[in-house]
Amino acid sequence: MRFTNKPGSLLSVITLVCFLASSNIYAQDSNAELLAKLEFLQQQIDELKQQLEKTQTQAVETDAKVEAVAEVMEAGSLQAAAPRKTTIAGYGELHYNNLSAQDPAHDVDMIDFHRFVLFFGHQFNDKTRFYSEFELEHSLAGDGAPGEVELEQAFIEFDLRPGLHSRAGLFLLPVGLLNETHEPPTFYGVERNNVESIIVPSTWWEAGAGINGRLGSDWDWVVAASSGLQMETSGSDAFRVRSGRQKVAKALASDGAITGRLRYMGISGLQAAVTVHYQFDPSQIANDGLDDGTLVEAHIDYRRGRFGLRVLYAHWEFSGDAVEAAGADRQTGWYIEPSYRLNKKLGFYTRYEEVEAARDRDQFSQWELGLNWWPSDNVVVKFDYRDRNHDLAGERGRNFTGIDLGLGYSF
Repeated sequence: MRFTNKPGSLLSVITLVCFLASSNIYAQDSNAELLAKLEFLQQQIDELKQQLEKTQTQAVETDAKVEAVAEVMEAGSLQAAAPRKTTIAGYGELHYNNLSAQDPAHDVDMIDFHRFVLFFGHQFNDKTRFYSEFELEHSLAGDGAPGEVELEQAFIEFDLRPGLHSRAGLFLLPVGLLNETHEPPTFYGVERNNVESIIVPSTWWEAGAGINGRLGSDWDWVVAASSGLQMETSGSDAFRVRSGRQKVAKALASDGAITGRLRYMGISGLQAAVTVHYQFDPSQIANDGLDDGTLVEAHIDYRRGRFGLRVLYAHWEFSGDAVEAAGADRQTGWYIEPSYRLNKKLGFYTRYEEVEAARDRDQFSQWELGLNWWPSDNVVVKFDYRDRNHDLAGERGRNFTGIDLGLGYSF
């Protein structure tokens, strides 16, 4: 190519050079920007790879957690279907008695930790349970000691179907108000009433088997076959029911007993029940003049607002030449106990009872009044005043008046 030496041509050349130079500079700038963009993109790709790896790790961990939760839920559902739970409970009571008798030889001024009791229970599954009650009476047991160590309950309960249950083992008989429920915060008076100690020999337990269920929403029932009494037919305790308790300690089992109870709870605050108990041979010795015995017990426990009322009647009918000749074939007791709760913590009561049992000393009437103070629902402090009068002239020396103080708890 040949350029002419003209001003226009020179200007064209200069313009062309400038254009080429600017194009080269622009190309260099574009390459630098492109490299920068490529580096930024590579950085973004690396970050995405890291996030992807992290997400995959989290997914694996999440799957593991989900599996672990599923295992826990499965184990929990199995546990719900077959619960295994052991429980411990108990109660105790301390008594102080200060009684002045007509004959000072029968005065009482004594303090005694009367009962220390522990309950142990276990639920094997949703239909099978175990209950037990272990008791130390009068604080000290052993040779020459005043107390006893006793096993009062040890039985297995089975659910046959909703509202129908069975039990087998050593259990409290379903008779009276106190025999099955006798924790100190649940009743008035330092000492238990005499009817449910002499006529109904509470606490009274036997070994055997029973079945219980409900009749609609208002009624329930119990039927049990069990070991029986072994009452004496001679001596100072002849035909005394309480002395006949064997307590299932290598107990003679020649003749047993049957117990049935029907209870009504269809009115709010009311419990009314009738129990019939039959002993095939209360002495378990044939042809000794004590053939059989039947106990009929009925009671009402009614609470309405602050007012409460307990009424109980119990009657034994024994047959046999010896028991009839001793005048002990009919043994009866009853009591009435109105009460009033001043508030949640303080309640007052009075009780009148009559007892006609086998021994002369167990034929008396007694008035009692007192109060319970509950600093907690399961702790109670008790005070009462008693006045006892015996029926027979030969026992008038046992007449007394006096006070009792008590402290009780349950948990």
